[in-house]
Amino acid sequence: MVEIPKKQAPKNRPPERDLAPTIQKLRLRYAKRGRLRFSSHRDFQRALERALRRANVPIAYSAGFSPHPKISYSNSAPTGVASEAEYVEIGVTEVCDPELIRRELDAALPPGLDIVEVVQAKGSDFAARLEASLWQAEILASEVEVQQAIDSLMGESEVLVERLTKAGKRVFDARAAILSLAIGLQEADAPESGGYVILHMVVRHITPSVRPDDVLAALKQVGGLVPQKPVRVTRLAQGPLNPLEEVSNPIGDPFDPDRVLA
Repeated sequence: MVEIPKKQAPKNRPPERDLAPTIQKLRLRYAKRGRLRFSSHRDFQRALERALRRANVPIAYSAGFSPHPKISYSNSAPTGVASEAEYVEIGVTEVCDPELIRRELDAALPPGLDIVEVVQAKGSDFAARLEASLWQAEILASEVEVQQAIDSLMGESEVLVERLTKAGKRVFDARAAILSLAIGLQEADAPESGGYVILHMVVRHITPSVRPDDVLAALKQVGGLVPQKPVRVTRLAQGPLNPLEEVSNPIGDPFDPDRVLA
C-alpha cells in the first residue's frame, strides 16, 4: 500500500491561535514630568507594556506570526520636552472601569510618567483630531527682548530653519505652522528666580512637523533672541482648534468645544 503524504500548511501562513477579540477601546492621557521628560518614546512604550502586565490589564493582541499588544500612540512629544497631554489608545478583551485602569496603571508606572485621564474611546481616527499643540517655554531673557522677537517673527510670511535628521540636514518653513505667540503669566510651577519669561505658542501639526525648538530657532534667526540658559518646554495641550484657534481637550467623545486648555 502506498502511503499518501499528509498535506502540509503553507509555510507563510501564520499559526492558528485562540486570541480573544477586542471588546473595549480605552483612550489614555498621560504626562511626562520632571526628569522623566528626558525619556524617549521607546522608553515609554517599554514602561507602559510592563505596567499593563503588572496591573493585569486584559490587553488584546493582534493576530499573525508575531502577536503584539493593541496599543496605538499619537504624536509623541520630543525627548527632553515635558508634556501634560500625551495620548495612547489600548484595546482590551473585557469591559473595564476606566477610572480603575487609570489608578492601576498610574501606580505601576514610575513617578513622572503619570496617567492623568482614561475614557472609553467611541470614535475612530483619533490622531486626525490632534490638529495643533499649545506649548509653554520658560525663557531666561527680558520681556522686551522676547516681545521684540515675537513681533519680528510674526511679521514674516516665511522663516526657513534647519534641522539635523537621520537623513541629514532638512530645511523647512517654521512660520507656516505658528498660529500664535504670546507672553503669558508665570505658572505656579515656573522657576522662582526672576528673569524668566513664559512664552505660550500654538503650533499647527503639519508635515514636516514644526517642534518647539524650531520655533525657538526662528525667534533667534529673525528676532535675535538668545536665552541665557537652555529653554524648558512643556506641552500643555494638543487637540482640535476651536474658532478662536485655541487648543481643546480631545479625549472625550463627542468632542466638547467648551473644554479649552489654555
